[in-house]
Amino acid sequence: MASLPSVEDLRLAQAVARTGAVGTAARELRISQPSASQRLARLERLCGTKLFERDTRGARPTRAGAELCRRADHILGHLEEVYDATRAAAVTQRLVIGSFASLAPVLFPVLDAELPDLDLEQQVDHGHFLVERVTEGTMDAAFIAIADQMALPRGTVARRVGRDELVLFVPPGARPPGRGRQPLKDRQLVFSTYDRGAEEINARLAALGAVPRRGVTLGTTVAMARRRSHLALVPRSALAGELRPGEHLTSAPFRYRLTLSVVTTSTPPQPLMTKLSRLRAALNLS
Repeated sequence: MASLPSVEDLRLAQAVARTGAVGTAARELRISQPSASQRLARLERLCGTKLFERDTRGARPTRAGAELCRRADHILGHLEEVYDATRAAAVTQRLVIGSFASLAPVLFPVLDAELPDLDLEQQVDHGHFLVERVTEGTMDAAFIAIADQMALPRGTVARRVGRDELVLFVPPGARPPGRGRQPLKDRQLVFSTYDRGAEEINARLAALGAVPRRGVTLGTTVAMARRRSHLALVPRSALAGELRPGEHLTSAPFRYRLTLSVVTTSTPPQPLMTKLSRLRAALNLS
């Protein structure tokens, strides 16, 4: 079995990627340059691939090196939190809750109001990374919309919070869809979704005549629609309680359902579980 990378190895990889030079990284970590080079060579042997392209101009991470550094950031970030988390656990009940960026502005205010006596740490990331943290024990629960589109790691359980649906967001000045087989003919329409169905949604909008554009987050999608007075296709929960005067929601030109789930270990945090029905109602889920 291959040796596991040490903390020092991961810090060295981070420093080389950040500074762009093995020598500079070595000085920052207060080790000799030959020692740093030897450690990087050993790490590359363990990984079985080149991690940095090195020449007279410095050192640049390869794709494999960039992935190693990304995971090093993740691992070392958790290590840096160990002592603070341990001390916090001694004085109060603390829950680490994760979700994806588009849902966070809607989800976390509801949880904060429903669980005022708990110390809630909020984390935002992509769904599969959140599930990894639940699996490794550094996160208590992850709210994601892709649980039914991925293989969950052993020891984790997904519980349905509720079903959502795509709807049309209509800001002031936006024309409603027309009639016929292409009710969105030549209309620019921005869309966003919680799950992995973006390609399917894009194709279905194009079939209805639209010129679809994807917003990077739900908040961005709504802001784009507001600024240009265009229609937007978004999950209903994205605008729970956030409609401005003159704005309204209407049925989407096709049916598309999403499922919001909470992923935990087999022994979920009970204070959170007791609030799922309240959360479902607050997010307009069915």
